[in-house]
Amino acid sequence: MDAEVTLPDVDTSTLFSKVPFNRLLGMRREFCEAGQARMVLETRAELTNNFHATHGGVIMTLLDVVMSSAALSKSGFQRAVVTIDMSTSFLKPGRGRLTAYGTAVGGGRSVCFCEARIEDEAGDIVAKAMGTFKYVRP
Repeated sequence: MDAEVTLPDVDTSTLFSKVPFNRLLGMRREFCEAGQARMVLETRAELTNNFHATHGGVIMTLLDVVMSSAALSKSGFQRAVVTIDMSTSFLKPGRGRLTAYGTAVGGGRSVCFCEARIEDEAGDIVAKAMGTFKYVRP
């Protein structure tokens, strides 16, 4: 007779706060639930490029983190994710307070497809992204 294997309950809702890079950048998670996430970043001088706009690498990180958070919440915080693919479009320089919105738009048991956008304080879109995230065991 085969014994049933029971995995312990997992809660990946706190993974965001455990990533030192997220703290270094100063990202704040404002919302993360049911496949939706929202992050905020206050741009400061050390996060800017030669044009005094938020560095593109910081923008991409914010997009990646908000999409991965949306994917985590879609799983009910029972799995972790790793980024498989990400495509980014930069639309205008990002300055000041930036808000990122992420949405899990599809997928299945093993992958999650997400979309994200970053808006500046005026509500203008700074950048957009699409990403594919693989669910993994925490």
